[in-house]
Amino acid sequence: MKLITIKRETKEEKRYTPKMGELLTKVTYIKKAFLSIPIKTIHKYRETYYGEIKDCEACNLAR
Repeated sequence: MKLITIKRETKEEKRYTPKMGELLTKVTYIKKAFLSIPIKTIHKYRETYYGEIKDCEACNLAR
């Protein structure tokens, strides 16, 4: 039995970028879990309309 696991989860979220405005995109979270309880988000990224992978730090959640 593993005590620490890494899980990947994808959600749809509203994001705002200055160039495109508000958009609905899929955001993937990579989380570290201890005994199936999430502890920390290691990384989060999103896929753009053109298929590129970008870090979520480039866009804001709200205006």
